[in-house]
Amino acid sequence: MIRVLVVDDEEPFRRLLKKELSRKGFSVETASRGDEALSRLKENAYDVLLLDILMPGLDGLSVMKELGHDPAAPPVIVLTGKATVETAVEAMKKGAYDYLTKPYKLDELEIVIHRAAEVKRLRYRSTVVEQELVRKEGGTEFVGNSPALAEVKALVRRVAPTDSTVLITGESGTGKELIANMIWGLSARNTLPFIALNCATFTETLMESELFGHEKGAFTSAHQTKYGIVEAADGGTLFLDEIGEIALGLQAKLLRFLDSGEFRRVGGNRTLKVNVRVIAATNKNLEARVRDGGFRADLFYRLKVFSVAVPPLRERKEDIPALASFFLTRYSQRMGKNVSGLSEEAVKRLKAYSWPGNVRELENEVERGVILSDSSTLHANVLALPPQAHPELAPPRSAAMLEEMEAFHIRKILDETAWNQTRASRALGINRKTLYLKMKKYGLTPP
Repeated sequence: MIRVLVVDDEEPFRRLLKKELSRKGFSVETASRGDEALSRLKENAYDVLLLDILMPGLDGLSVMKELGHDPAAPPVIVLTGKATVETAVEAMKKGAYDYLTKPYKLDELEIVIHRAAEVKRLRYRSTVVEQELVRKEGGTEFVGNSPALAEVKALVRRVAPTDSTVLITGESGTGKELIANMIWGLSARNTLPFIALNCATFTETLMESELFGHEKGAFTSAHQTKYGIVEAADGGTLFLDEIGEIALGLQAKLLRFLDSGEFRRVGGNRTLKVNVRVIAATNKNLEARVRDGGFRADLFYRLKVFSVAVPPLRERKEDIPALASFFLTRYSQRMGKNVSGLSEEAVKRLKAYSWPGNVRELENEVERGVILSDSSTLHANVLALPPQAHPELAPPRSAAMLEEMEAFHIRKILDETAWNQTRASRALGINRKTLYLKMKKYGLTPP
């Protein structure tokens, strides 16, 4: 049922509007002043606000100004007399959904209320599904033709047309999200949202709120009802990245959701249901986490209906030239430069390196090379790979040498990102906490 708050200083008008709208099936409450309306909006969740402009005390435009700071505020329909149409137009400029003049037509008002309520329902969804357009433009094909990658593509083509849950495993930076994107693109759900959530970026409480939403008043800052991404992804595909980081307390609720599609918002009693396909990914050994008690065995087996293991870049080095050329074209176009090829020496150096950051690190290296290139060919001298990447040098054999190599690589990325830890951790394919610990371990501090 659509909840409507009517704000008008004329008592007969409020009473008449409540009676007429209630007969049409709306849940209607009223307020006689602007400050009263703001108090009610803090205490209750409404789908639509019918607002008069000319009122004593806090007028309609002042109410709208206050609501402008709340992204979860309901859409506003301005009801105004003919003499204040210009004011109503001003309200439209301030964000009102629509306005109607008194005397209004009840059928017209009913239609506008339904449309405004639909806008509210889809407002959150529209913000999170914008990424879908980016994914479509970026394509859904994995670059490379190595035997290892061909096997992965074959698995993807088999599982994509189904609605089965998929668990994608592999090191950071190998392209697990792209594999999930391929599955979505080849599925019957590819015209509906593909929404990704990184489970490592939220605390348990915030993760549950982000995933399932929360009711107004569920916690201190919950001033309005918030839709979770499972509702935004209804009918489409939900990608849960770094699923191994999800807290134990939330794992049981996720398992229930996977089994039935049912969930409850944080602080709510209603059981809701959606139709969502779930794809999960992890760079952790979930079997080991199950043995250690950090991950539920029943959730692990529920996720592992169909598994796809993405090989690291060092195990498919024959794909490096094609990948490097792909990124070279992308960043040359973005930067307006004419860097169209790789020198033979550059290819040798790229293939000789072990790529601990996998494809993501290769992309960053090529982007940097394009920035530094002054010719139409990307040469080896613009590559900032550590000395061990030279083919004439033997690979490091001791743990100390490996740590030295890792410290060199982390410092290089930190320098390139101006020591912005968020950007650096993303480039390295690790989370910020891991980056912080490694910086502490190696004594890496900003210059």
